[in-house]
Amino acid sequence: MKPYFLDSEYPNASLEEAYFHVIPFPLEETVSYMGGTAKGPQALLEASGQLEKLVDDHSEPGLLGIHTTDAIECTYTNSIQEVFSKAAKLVNRAFRQQSVPVMLGGEHSVTNASIQAITKAYTKGEVGILQFDAHMDLREAYEGSPFSHASVMKRAVEVGIPLYQVGVRNYSPEDLEAREAYKVGHLDAHALESMKHTKEGFTQVSLPESFPKKVFITFDVDGFDASLMGSTGTPDPGGLFWWDAINLLESLTQGRTIIGCDVVELAPNPLLHHGPYIAAKLTYHLMGLIAKRNGLV
Repeated sequence: MKPYFLDSEYPNASLEEAYFHVIPFPLEETVSYMGGTAKGPQALLEASGQLEKLVDDHSEPGLLGIHTTDAIECTYTNSIQEVFSKAAKLVNRAFRQQSVPVMLGGEHSVTNASIQAITKAYTKGEVGILQFDAHMDLREAYEGSPFSHASVMKRAVEVGIPLYQVGVRNYSPEDLEAREAYKVGHLDAHALESMKHTKEGFTQVSLPESFPKKVFITFDVDGFDASLMGSTGTPDPGGLFWWDAINLLESLTQGRTIIGCDVVELAPNPLLHHGPYIAAKLTYHLMGLIAKRNGLV
């Protein structure tokens, strides 16, 4: 039997009864360095069986029901957009049921499916994206593809979805120009490092008041420091450690509801089994945070 998310503790809830719709999306189309993201969702699901039922505040988001869908079939006839459209239908189905889509990548371009779904289900500017990442992903195209992992956030801002970036520590002129042009808010890694050592720490952090009250979280696991997360295509130094990420998620989502999330760019390494486990624990923590922010616990 295929693994379901946290199948060691919960049965795979029916689609109609589940608050969380886990959507495995094993896309590996535009990877530009080390590969392996096609195996990310499976590895994360397998690792989730080692999690406990309770998250850090001792709540149990699994009680709200978790349904793991079949993995998105990533073959196409003419364009990769066909694959994004298939995934977007599952995201929209969750929105229609007032459930929360939790997408598991796959490379970061899988977020194109959620961008497509958001623009269909919500009015312009109603939802903002909170991005944790080592990179901005704001290029118009990369290696010839406008649907590259390095261009996914450009696809979001150009259709009017507000964006706030956390943990970035790699820069290109094109990324910086787009960030300025689209007025993208940000807390880059060097600023976070300085902030972490102040008396207030990350408690002083918040999204701008003008940022939408509904938020979609996209978490590229290379946002973590390379020493913590080596199971990704570009493990990068100077990133977030576990409690950095958790505390920032807590602070930045205060006063918001969370309509969905994804965890992307996991590229499992058989010698580093902690990577999929960390990604699985992050995913379950996000479910707990979503339940709290959405008033269900």
